[in-house]
Amino acid sequence: MALLKRLKRSVTVVLVRALSAGLNKVPRSLATFVGSVLGLTAFRLLPRDRYRIVRHLSLVYGDSLSHREKERIARRFFINSGRNLTDVIRFRDHFDDEITSLVDVEGMEHFDAAYRRGKGLVSITGHLGNFELGAAYVAGLGYKLAVIGRQMYDSRLDELLVGNRETRGLTNIATNDSPRRFYRWLKDGGAVGVLIDIDSIRVRSIFVPVFGRSALTPVGQTLIGLKADAAFVPMACVRTPSDRYRLIVRPEVRIERTGDIDRDAWLMTAACSAALEQLIDEYRDQWIWLKNRWLTSPRDHA
Repeated sequence: MALLKRLKRSVTVVLVRALSAGLNKVPRSLATFVGSVLGLTAFRLLPRDRYRIVRHLSLVYGDSLSHREKERIARRFFINSGRNLTDVIRFRDHFDDEITSLVDVEGMEHFDAAYRRGKGLVSITGHLGNFELGAAYVAGLGYKLAVIGRQMYDSRLDELLVGNRETRGLTNIATNDSPRRFYRWLKDGGAVGVLIDIDSIRVRSIFVPVFGRSALTPVGQTLIGLKADAAFVPMACVRTPSDRYRLIVRPEVRIERTGDIDRDAWLMTAACSAALEQLIDEYRDQWIWLKNRWLTSPRDHA
């Protein structure tokens, strides 16, 4: 079984490298077409994932969306994801001469004002749109930006992903790195991008409302950010119908500090999650609905 697992991983690495090499040699129009085909193929061949998306949309929107509308959202999600992947794969060779010109920015003044205070900035986002591109674009504007990411199951794939980020001026901080590294980065005035829409018992988490239901949500970034007196700024990089991107930065999230660090962490995490929820609701076909955001219940986590 272990040998079969290693073989599958090696085949995956070879396919990823071959796909990367091929997509970097063709025009973007052809690359995104390939991404669309891959996404649509996945939609057709993964009925369980389609079911999960429809189910999770039903948990949130109930009968306000028809079954056909939920299926359409699922279909568009797969296609958008395929297209986004091709642009990420093309970072190394085509970011400066091609991809940056595809990004329109909305609200960057919120990020800039918070960043210039020099106390650090926690950039709050999620698995919405092309989050890898959003981080790379911000780093390309000259901001000192790191991203928090969990190591992939295969070290070779992890090296490819981290290498892709580092070529764009991003610093990678793994979730198993010392929290002191995160804290020092903020104290030095840097920004850190964090995906907060994950249900994981591997990191310190708390329950906050997400679309009206309690969802296990990482809190480490909040605790460290509050300790460093950093700003919390929500953002997302979404795909537009014209095959471009819109980098959306929302106003800084603020709370009334109570002096109780645990209470403040809950208030800030809940407020950041609410800001991300609003973006997800606006771009429903670009969030990763196939993941169960409410997998862990408060009873199970007690």
